[in-house]
Amino acid sequence: MTDWSSHTARAREWFEGLRDSICAEFEAIEREAGSDAAFDYIAWDRDTNDGGEGASENPGGGVRGVMKGKVFEKVGVNVSTVSGQFAPDFARTIHGAGDENPGFTATGISLVAHMANPHVPAVHMNTRFLTTSKAWFGGGADLNPPLPYEDDTEQFHAAFRAACAAHNPTYYEKFRKWADDYFFIPHRNVARGVGGIFYDHLECADDAEWDRNFAFTRDVGQAFLEVFPAIVRKRMGSQFTEAEKQAQLEWRGRYVEFNLVYDRGTLFGLRTGGNIDAILMSLPPEVKWS
Repeated sequence: MTDWSSHTARAREWFEGLRDSICAEFEAIEREAGSDAAFDYIAWDRDTNDGGEGASENPGGGVRGVMKGKVFEKVGVNVSTVSGQFAPDFARTIHGAGDENPGFTATGISLVAHMANPHVPAVHMNTRFLTTSKAWFGGGADLNPPLPYEDDTEQFHAAFRAACAAHNPTYYEKFRKWADDYFFIPHRNVARGVGGIFYDHLECADDAEWDRNFAFTRDVGQAFLEVFPAIVRKRMGSQFTEAEKQAQLEWRGRYVEFNLVYDRGTLFGLRTGGNIDAILMSLPPEVKWS
């Protein structure tokens, strides 16, 4: 079996650098709005005895970055690198794992931003590299506006369309549809937002495939770094009514329902004994159900 440890280290370094760039950009936006808000960074280490029901002997940890400001009502940017063994029942649900191959490593970045102004869309982004008996990249980003604007939607999709086109002409349509299918709330029969891209199991059989998939994953992260701050700056000064704020709070309820009922990342974190605060940082600070 291939030793992917050096590849995991390279991916981790990139994810941590992307976190630093994103956090710096978000703090710059807060300063432009007259706020001195900044990220608080909280390191966490996984104890080998505190794994969740789906894990055992899982070393590693990460850093949870959280900011609450004038523009970003709550934004979390997490990076983590963990490894260990899945419990048998959970291993059977994971790509490349199973009774005979319960071991895994995972490194990645995960971001969720909930905005103070309902005209500014919430957003989710993550990219990750995992190994079991297989090795693969996954990730994507999706826009979640309480009050959608067609030009924001097109701007967001155009950025990821370009990132995909630089690597494979089939990627954008395939990964856009995957996002539409994945970020859907069956019990409400509605989409969580206006989509983006989502990809998983982008497998690496050798160094050449790893390099290609890593280059694509880096471009996904770079596309997010370029497009989302531009949308925030365009909308953050918009006036809004109390009715629009209430609409945002009710819309956030749909976001909560998806993340707690359907999201695979939430399940993976909880079943592998991850940091609870980091896993649930995706939840908004205030929400309303009518």
